[in-house]
Amino acid sequence: MTPKIRNVTIEDLKAVTAVEASCFPAAEAATRSAFAQRIKVFPESFFIAEMDDKIVGFINGGVINETTIGDELFQDADRHVPDGAYQTVFGLDVIPGYRNQGIAARLMEHLIAVSRSASRKGVILTCKASLIDYYQKFGFENSGESQSVHGGSKWYDMILRFDSPQ
Repeated sequence: MTPKIRNVTIEDLKAVTAVEASCFPAAEAATRSAFAQRIKVFPESFFIAEMDDKIVGFINGGVINETTIGDELFQDADRHVPDGAYQTVFGLDVIPGYRNQGIAARLMEHLIAVSRSASRKGVILTCKASLIDYYQKFGFENSGESQSVHGGSKWYDMILRFDSPQ
């Protein structure tokens, strides 16, 4: 079954916060207030995946002009630059019971397509070492160890550069 992908609304706040809590340790998970701010500031780059009328995952991130994500971005959505060069990925979440069904890939492909159509230069994210290969399947390149210390974890900067708008 294919998930329905749509833009987030403020009515999704409780469900999005619950999905995040099921996907990340407390030290790394975004808070309800952080999600409320993200929904307000950049709903155009915050997408929900639904199956059976249930939110099972999402992808979100602001837009910036830098090629790496600093920790301050996770806490302050107002750093979003609507006409910026790079789409960020703050989180790609799929609840455990719906993993390995292609939902995360559909969300990532959707965000990449929207970013291309918005004439961005690319998409950037940070990830743990275990996910580098996964993101490379979408064309991301590993830029090395990140300066991020978010949640006390070791992160890697990844970038997908668009050669030309499609």
